[in-house]
Amino acid sequence: MDHFTVEAKGAALHVARVGTGRPLLLLHGWPEFWLTWEPVMTRLADRFQLIAPDLRGFGDSDKPAGPFGPQDHATDMVALLDALGLERVGVVGHDVGGAVMQPLARTAPDRLCGLFFFDFVYPGIGARMATPDRLNEIWYQSFHQMEMAPILVGATRETCRTYVAHFLRHWAHRKDAFDDVLDVFTDNFLQSGNLAGGFAHYRASHAGRVAMMMGAAPVLPPITVPTCVRWAEHDPLFPYAWTDRLNETFSTLDLARFPGVGHFPHREDPDRAAAEIATFFSRVG
Repeated sequence: MDHFTVEAKGAALHVARVGTGRPLLLLHGWPEFWLTWEPVMTRLADRFQLIAPDLRGFGDSDKPAGPFGPQDHATDMVALLDALGLERVGVVGHDVGGAVMQPLARTAPDRLCGLFFFDFVYPGIGARMATPDRLNEIWYQSFHQMEMAPILVGATRETCRTYVAHFLRHWAHRKDAFDDVLDVFTDNFLQSGNLAGGFAHYRASHAGRVAMMMGAAPVLPPITVPTCVRWAEHDPLFPYAWTDRLNETFSTLDLARFPGVGHFPHREDPDRAAAEIATFFSRVG
């Protein structure tokens, strides 16, 4: 694995890269950083060039000065492609990464040959995000906007480990999916600025999330980049039933259920995740 830093839009972005062939950009979620993709990267390195940045605010990348949302990250990713000399890439992401991929596809569709998503938020979820049975799942999105959140979570190594482990285990169907890297993830989020840096996404996204829940989100034309979605069968955060309106956001959609996994298919079943990614990008070229 090659690690290096790229200057993009005035920020130093850490990138992990491995493999040769057609380039795939891998965008992580929260509470994650580039390392979440390592099992998939090692399985695809013989066919693709895998590029996994730490989004601004995460890992070893620079931290934003304030709220930093999907459109901001998308601008960073275009600058990253420019800095790496990549004209067109495939993009793979989930969770926060999936939120970033949507403005990226709207603002720079000519740079993308295809989009591959695992579970993520999109406008068609709408008011379902705020139904009573969901409130116990999305409480963290409000907590992350509070100034005290990084102070409380980062008070000690044990508080940080407990907080991060809760989400990595609760959202997973295979509960041990992150056990081998839990201490590495804890150390990552204890690095200066990384808790607040990750929470900056939720601070920036709050108004759009509320508008979506109230049915007041702007209606945008469908994304035309070829899209593949493999949605987890057992995601407690984003149920599979929420895929019913994906075709309103993506005009060329290949949707299927990903069996036997929760919110993190790329960690819970990396063999199948890698195979699904390879099949899609081999098809779209």
